[in-house]
Amino acid sequence: MDNLVIADELIARIRERDGRFHERAYLFVLAALEYCQQRHKVRRHIAGAELALSCRDFAIRRFGLTARAVLSHWGVETTADFGRIVFVLIDVGLLIRHPNDRIEDFDGVFDFAQAFDGDYPWGGVRAGVGERS
Repeated sequence: MDNLVIADELIARIRERDGRFHERAYLFVLAALEYCQQRHKVRRHIAGAELALSCRDFAIRRFGLTARAVLSHWGVETTADFGRIVFVLIDVGLLIRHPNDRIEDFDGVFDFAQAFDGDYPWGGVRAGVGERS
């Protein structure tokens, strides 16, 4: 069986479990998990809140000012959605659940509007700066 067939079967299983998110949202969470792991010297269990924050950081790094729009396009509107995605990935066998993991660990970790629509670490043109009276 080739990798494409396996991938198609996994996507079909994911859609059966929960079809509310675009398949790219699942791939994004897996990539954010790897992004989080790479920030540590040793691979280890990543708790829900830590993964949600890593998803935020990875989205900003990857998509910049469009991060919230991209996630929204995929159906991801809150940190609880990251939890739903993670638990579907557990259900289909792509992730392993730690005994202490709960879907509620992802609830309210951060506010999307504040995280994605707020201040960014880089400078930019501000209203009124450089304008002549």
